[in-house]
Amino acid sequence: MASGGSSSSSSRAWTQRQNKQFECALAVYDRETPDRWHNIARYMGGTKSADEVRRHFEQLVHDVTQIEAGRVPFPRYGYGSAPPAGGGGLDDTRAKYMKFQ
Repeated sequence: MASGGSSSSSSRAWTQRQNKQFECALAVYDRETPDRWHNIARYMGGTKSADEVRRHFEQLVHDVTQIEAGRVPFPRYGYGSAPPAGGGGLDDTRAKYMKFQ
């Protein structure tokens, strides 16, 4: 077990709120920031350790690499032959302001 961190927090999934905090922290602390992972962990309010935020970042980089390489299939939404009314396409308000070239 790593010192300074809780073993239970590393086994829990990240919440939507924590992911948003993490995203904001990455914008504040770029790769040139000294002690980047410690600063991001502090930004997370003590809910994650420096090792956890570093591993989370590495997993996100891996996921993006897989997506960009075409190794992740597009989701199937199960609309059948057409999207549901008002739920799958552009609504009239947005469509009338778009310019198609």
